[in-house]
Amino acid sequence: MRVRLKGINRVAKKLADGSSVTYYYAWKGGPRLPGKPGDPEFVAAYNAAVAEKAKQPSGTLQAVLNTYQDSPKFIDLAPRTRKDYIRHIKLIESEFGDFPLSALPDRRTRAEFLAWRDKLALKSRRQADYTFATFAAIMAWAADRGLILCNPCERPGKLYRSGRAESIWTQADETAFLKVAPPRIALAYLMAVWTGQRKGDLLRLTWSAYDGTHIRLRQSKTGRRVVIPVSNALKAALDEAAKDKKAVTILTTTKGTSWTIDGFNTEWQKARAKAKVTDLTFHDLRGTAVTRLALADCNEAEIATFTGHSLRDVAAILDAHYLSRDARLAESALSKREAHEAGTKTPN
Repeated sequence: MRVRLKGINRVAKKLADGSSVTYYYAWKGGPRLPGKPGDPEFVAAYNAAVAEKAKQPSGTLQAVLNTYQDSPKFIDLAPRTRKDYIRHIKLIESEFGDFPLSALPDRRTRAEFLAWRDKLALKSRRQADYTFATFAAIMAWAADRGLILCNPCERPGKLYRSGRAESIWTQADETAFLKVAPPRIALAYLMAVWTGQRKGDLLRLTWSAYDGTHIRLRQSKTGRRVVIPVSNALKAALDEAAKDKKAVTILTTTKGTSWTIDGFNTEWQKARAKAKVTDLTFHDLRGTAVTRLALADCNEAEIATFTGHSLRDVAAILDAHYLSRDARLAESALSKREAHEAGTKTPN
C-alpha cells in the first residue's frame, strides 16, 4: 500500500548541462530528504523529520517559533515573504532556540538580543534589521496570544538607513534604457513607471487584469486591491504586445513563457548595463512613479489610490527619500506662489 506523505516540498533545479533534478524536503524550510518518494530511506527520513518537529520544547523560544510556523498567520503570508521568514527564523533558532521563556522579562534579555543583532550587522546592517524585524513580529504574535509575558524585541530602531534619496529614474535614464532594452524588458519598465507596482506583482499580472483602459490587481504583499487607469504610452505598448500574446501573463520571455524572478533579473541587469544606467534598481521605479505623480500636482490621497501605498508610506517617500532634493518641485512651488501673489496682491 502506498502511503501519501503530507507537506512534501518539491524543488526542481536546472543543472549546468541543461538537465534538471528534483530535490525533496520534508516541508518548506524543512530538512532535505534522501532518495525519492516511496524509497525506504526517504520514508524513514520523512518520519524522523516529522517526529523531531513534533517535539515541542516547552518553555523555550523554539516552542514559540514552531507554533508560529504552524499558525494561519505564517501560512497565509505570500510565498516570497514566507520564504524570507524561514531564512530569518533559522538564524533565530540557531542562536536562541533553547532560550528559556522564563528569562524574557529580565532586562538583560533585551540587551542580549540587541547584541546579537549588532553582531549580524557586521555582515549587513540591512539584513540584520530584516532578521530582527522578523524576530520582533513573531514575539509580538506570541505576546498577543499569551505564549510569552513580554516582547523584549519591540521597537528596536533600525541600523540601516537608505541612501537612496536621489534614486529616481530621470528622463535621461529612461531614454537611455528604452533605447537599448528589448521590447519585453521595455514593456516591464513602462508598466512599473506608469503603475508604481512591485516587480513580483507585475510579473504575475495576467492579460485578464487589463481591460484596455484599466489594470486591476491585488497586491501580494499588502492584499490591497488597486484599479489603475492606463496612460496613453502604456496603453500603446500593451496593445502592441497583445497582438502576439503567447502566455497568460503579460510579461514573458522571448520563448513566450512567464518569467521567473531570477530569469527576469538577469535580463533586466543586462539591459541596464547596456544603457549604462548605474545605481538604479527596478524597485526605484516604484518611488519614481510616486515622485512623478507628485510633480504633476497629485496629492497624497491620489498617489496612494494609484500606487496602492498607504497615506503614511506616500508621505514618508515624499518626505525622506525622493523629493527633498528635486529642484523641479521647488521650482513648481515658486511658480505657484508667484502666480498666486500676482493675482491677489493689490498695487500700493
